[in-house]
Amino acid sequence: MLRTNVSRVFKALGFSLEKKAYTLSDPDIYPLFGITPTVSGMNVGGENAIRVPAVLQAVRLISENIGSLPCKLYHDLEQGKTQAKEHTAHRIVHNRANGWTSAGQLRTELTRDALIYGGGFAKVIRSSDGRPLELIRLKPGTVSVYEDSLADLPPVYRVTESNGVNEYAHTEILHIRPFGNKSPVTYGREAIGLSAILENHGANLFKGGARPPAVLSRDKAIPSDPAVGDNTIKKLGERFRSSQSDGFKVPLILDDGWNYNQMALTSTDAQYLENRAFQIDDIARIFGVPPHMLFELSRATWSNSEEMARSFLQLCLRPWLDRWQDAYATVLLSEDEQDEYSFEFVIDDLQRADTATRTDSFGKLVAARIMTPNEARAAMNMPPLPGGDELANPYTSVSGPKTIPENKDSLDDRTSTNQPE
Repeated sequence: MLRTNVSRVFKALGFSLEKKAYTLSDPDIYPLFGITPTVSGMNVGGENAIRVPAVLQAVRLISENIGSLPCKLYHDLEQGKTQAKEHTAHRIVHNRANGWTSAGQLRTELTRDALIYGGGFAKVIRSSDGRPLELIRLKPGTVSVYEDSLADLPPVYRVTESNGVNEYAHTEILHIRPFGNKSPVTYGREAIGLSAILENHGANLFKGGARPPAVLSRDKAIPSDPAVGDNTIKKLGERFRSSQSDGFKVPLILDDGWNYNQMALTSTDAQYLENRAFQIDDIARIFGVPPHMLFELSRATWSNSEEMARSFLQLCLRPWLDRWQDAYATVLLSEDEQDEYSFEFVIDDLQRADTATRTDSFGKLVAARIMTPNEARAAMNMPPLPGGDELANPYTSVSGPKTIPENKDSLDDRTSTNQPE
């Protein structure tokens, strides 16, 4: 009683007592195991969430697109920049993250970990002189991040490895953080749980022959003797379930005054498809993905689909690409190198339009002397041509050797001939 009163006083003053032990029925125990119950009763988290088709498509769409975009290390010059292929970090981010994992595959896996589990981690393997050589993915659940909220200190990473638990500085662990340092699954667990329970409801509905339960009734009363009454109800139930399991192919024959009353679908069942479509929109909002990319095409047209594709690049992928560039610079470049080098993703593949539009764009860039013909050919994965490195407008420049008239008289005659009368 005294402890209860003390707890009330402390809570009224804004304090809380530290718990030394939890019971299995205590709701406060769920966060310790990474489980957060939902109102629908569905367990949403990790691999359970990705079993929802819309969540699977959203995670796959974001992670695979980030993995497919090439990333390069550039050396910043006074005018422009050039690829720093001599730096070991360029090979790690552009070619192979390690001997058995490509750079794109590592980005795909770590982005997936961040979307589902709230963080993607990789360990940096360095040479004796400190140069980065490899990035090794760390499995979810093996890394703990410790940050001091009172002091402005960098985080410390505690990793469970085969030789025990080891601590690493923030420059040794590549950390991909989602928005708010929590996965979208955590923020949207109620919407994902509702989508999962709608899917289960549909599966159970069609499992029962897509028929709601019926009512069996009769005018006469059921025998008062429990043995006789229970036996009658049991036999009737077995007969009904036998007919139902066969999809009602076998007629349900009732005797002794029993009546069969079929129940109609409720409004929720009748709007089942509408409810499931709305949940796809909700999951699209959670991950920042346009609904038509999750194959919800009810409101998609040719015009707004193209606009939503651009918004997917700018509003969804761009923040993730910025996080990757910052994470790469933190662990693969020293403080001095960060002033001279920078990582950048090549997003031209996502901006490619149809052939006619792309050809018109390259033609205007070459005509405006922004690109050379060989640069345009390189963007289209075509080999260079002789004389294609000149910045010249092909519509105004004259190609070929210039002819010089033999004497001045012929030039005067030709000029007088061209003059208007």
